[in-house]
Parts: sequence; structure tokens; C-alpha cells
Amino acid sequence: MKIWISFFICAPILVYSQERMTIAACEEAFRSNNLELLAQQYNINLADADIIQAKIWELPQASFNLNAYNPEGHKFFDIGKSKVVSIQQLIYLGGKKKNEIEFAKSNKELAQLQFSQLLSDLKSQMLQTYYALYFEEKKLKSVEFQLNYMNELLQAYRQQTRKGNTSLKDEVRLQSAVMNLNNDKISINNTILEQQQSMKVLTGLDAAIYPALSDEEANQLLSLEPLMTKEEIKQKAFENNADYLYALKSIESNKVYLKWQKSLNIPDVNLGGEWDQNGATFKNEITLTLGIPIPLWKSNQGNVLKAQYQIEQSQKQAEMKKQQLATQLDMAYQSWKNQYQQYFSMKPEQMENLDIVYHGILKNFRKGNISLIEFTDFTDSYRETILQLYEMKKQIMISAEEMNHLTQSKIFY
Repeated sequence: MKIWISFFICAPILVYSQERMTIAACEEAFRSNNLELLAQQYNINLADADIIQAKIWELPQASFNLNAYNPEGHKFFDIGKSKVVSIQQLIYLGGKKKNEIEFAKSNKELAQLQFSQLLSDLKSQMLQTYYALYFEEKKLKSVEFQLNYMNELLQAYRQQTRKGNTSLKDEVRLQSAVMNLNNDKISINNTILEQQQSMKVLTGLDAAIYPALSDEEANQLLSLEPLMTKEEIKQKAFENNADYLYALKSIESNKVYLKWQKSLNIPDVNLGGEWDQNGATFKNEITLTLGIPIPLWKSNQGNVLKAQYQIEQSQKQAEMKKQQLATQLDMAYQSWKNQYQQYFSMKPEQMENLDIVYHGILKNFRKGNISLIEFTDFTDSYRETILQLYEMKKQIMISAEEMNHLTQSKIFY
């Protein structure tokens, strides 16, 4: 689509001296400094440690028996002719270790998906805040320009009211218009402060962040459209959304966990050897020992049942996640479409006319061609229209970014 929409405030704007950051610079700071993201990375390292631990076998047990008292020789610790040394090792049966390792590996995959989802959530939050800051600044500049003019006008009317040249009613009408603009300014400034605080937390930077986004770049972002249908966008989300993939992976992980718990019902073997110096059938006898629990009942039956319920629970949760994801996409897509169609249904000349009429009204009011009532009514209408248009633009870009976030892919070109 050709970019024909211009950012329509042609009036002089205030110069801001704050240091500005591009989207790329904010993303770099976010990846390097965001504490929540850095902390989440350790969960992957913890999962790696669990895999290492799962691979470790029980240590062999060694024992040494000696004579404490010789009743025939009436001697304590007569160990010269009676010593027994044995060693035992637990041997896992039923694939216990293999299943434990597989479960630990599945937990690492879950940790990686959690990290991916957090990365996507925070990055999208940062981009949406960045775009919001850009348009809130535009609102502020427009309001401040109008406010400066109205304040000068109000001062002039006050002087003329004191001289008896104008009525107090006209002064009060102007005072009301100034108050409306001041309220808008306070509200916008509060919004900017909140967004800047959010950007500080997201990027880990102490300085206030202001967008370094040109009108041309903003226009280009604003005009982007998805080159796929809504159903194709949903399919993209089902394939890429880490939160939904986490729910699917949880089912697989719980199945591995069930397999592991079932294998724990299989008894393990204690295999060992023993050397007896003088107490067995032969002197210096070496014997092989073998011990195994008698499987009269399933000792891990409760955990097996619990694992089965966890599978059923995770299946329902995955269905719920899919439903939520589809609903969120429907809302984001419809929000974007409504705002996009409404904004781009306006013709370029309508945008230009808005600004032309505004400056024409100012000129005619100075010349005395229109009354104060007509002037204030128009300026109130103009103020609301400008703020609504900027809000509309902001919501277009935020809802587009929300769809990118939900699909975790770039669908606007």
C-alpha cells in the first residue's frame, strides 16, 4: 500500500532535548539488562543440573566387619584371624534411570519454552510501550502548542476585561478551554511518566527513554498489513506460540513422568561381593551376594495414579490454552482491523483540511471575523479530534504488535 497519510500537525512544535533511542537500541538494552529475563535463564541451567543429577547412580556401599570380643581368648578387638569385607551396588531395573533422565530432559525443554515465552512477552511489552510513548509525545506537542496560544489569548482577554472592553463571560469561556487543555496535558504527562518507568524496568536503563522514530518510519509501520488470512494467522500462532507449545509439551513430559513412576514399581537388585577371612565354610571365602525386594505389592502405586491424573489435567489445560490463544487473536485482529479501516478510510485531503481549517480559524479570529463562541467551540472539537486520531494510530500499531506477539512471528509486511 502506498504511504500517503502524513502526520498532520504542521504547527510549530516544542523542541525536546532528551536523548532518544531507536527501537534496535532499546531491544539491545532489553536483552542485555532485563533482570527478569536474566533470572529466567537460570532455570535452563537448573534443568541442565537436573539432567546431570539424573544420570548419577547410587554410590556402592562397602562394609568391614571385625571381631569386637574373643570369648575364647578373652580379648577385645582380636582382629587378627576374623575379618569380613563386603561391597554392594544398587542395580536399577525396568529402565528407571533412562526414564528419569528422559523426564529431566523434558523439563529442560519446558524451561526453554518458558524462557521463550517470557522473552516474547517482555519484548512485545517494550515495543508497545515504545510506540505508545511516540504517540503520547505527539499528543503532548499538539496540546502544548494549543495551550500556549490559548494562554496568551486568555491573558489578553483578562487585560481587556479589566478595562471593560470585553465581558467576564468571555474570559471564563477562555479559562474553561485552557483548563481542558491543562487537564489533557497533565493526563498525557502522567501517561508518559508511567510508560517511561516501564521502559526503564524493561531495558534496565536509568535515563528516561524517548523514541527516535521518524514520521516516515512511523507512517510505514502504520500502513503495514498481514499478508495472510485470519485463519492462517491462527495456525501460525498454534505452531509458534511458546505458551501453547509449553502446554503441549507438558502432556509429553507428564507421559514420561508416568512411565518413570511405573518403572519404580519394579524392584531393584543389590549386587555385591564379600570376603570372609575365617567365619564361613572356607577360609578366605569369596561369595557373591544378591538381594531384591519381594514384590508383594506395588510400592509406587499412588504416584502412578497421580501421574495419570496429571496427564489428563495437562490435556485439558492445553485445550484451554488453545481456546484462549484463538480468542486473543480474534480480539487483536478485530481491534487492529477496526482501527485500521477507520483511519485509512479518511482521505488525505481530509487530514490536510483539518489542519488548514484550524489555521484558518486562528487567522479569522485574530481578524475578528468569527466570534469567541465559534472559536472556542471549534478549538475544543479540534483538540478532541487530534487526540482521537493519535490514539487511533497508537492502537493500530499496538494491536499489530500484539498479533506479532501472539503468533511469535512477523506477520505484518
